[in-house]
Amino acid sequence: MMGYDRTITMFSPDGRLLQVEYAKKTVRQGSTAIGVVCSDGVLFVTDKRIVDSLVVAESVEKIWQIDDHIGTTASGILSDARVLIERAQIKAQQHRVTYDTRIDILSVVKDICDLKQICTQSGGLRPFGVSLLVGGIDNDRPRLYETDPTGIFFEYRASVIGESEEEVENMLYKQYKETMTIEEAFKMCIKILKKVLDKNFSSERVDAAYIKTSEKKFRKFGKAVIEKALKEVKK
Repeated sequence: MMGYDRTITMFSPDGRLLQVEYAKKTVRQGSTAIGVVCSDGVLFVTDKRIVDSLVVAESVEKIWQIDDHIGTTASGILSDARVLIERAQIKAQQHRVTYDTRIDILSVVKDICDLKQICTQSGGLRPFGVSLLVGGIDNDRPRLYETDPTGIFFEYRASVIGESEEEVENMLYKQYKETMTIEEAFKMCIKILKKVLDKNFSSERVDAAYIKTSEKKFRKFGKAVIEKALKEVKK
């Protein structure tokens, strides 16, 4: 395959874009991020993966607000994610100013994926090495989308990106229920992260946020709530 991965625009003889596949592998090396659609809203729970004891844990962010009713989390190269998220935030505000309404989540996802796709067929560029989970409330209905480096997207009831993706996905298949509330899903995600991270798990590594259908407001879980959930899981 040597030679076919020198440029993003060159297909290998078996029809693969190797640079895009490398970008997908980059995502799998990122920290774990989980998104869940609940009966009363959308939940994001992620591992901040703080590897340096001198880093201020509160300064590390893995979940971002796009608009009041939309949030996102990422895995992979977070500097790539920052560019895409800031673009999405601007688009959401432009839509609000222009039409005086909230933007729908699918429009945000498509705009992100359009840029990702352009970077898979333009010489001199490289693919975005990041996957995003974008979720929120559309017309009183919680929705969750996953985008990958190719620029494709799918809607999910629950999804995971980053390291230990297969292991976490198998646990979601077994434990996830559509009737789950945000509180129940949060405890489930904490249990899953604890099992995956094992001895490395701590409340400082967890970043979590939710958007309730009734409120349509992006909110983050406080440290006290996370620590309480962790204690209940340990019982």
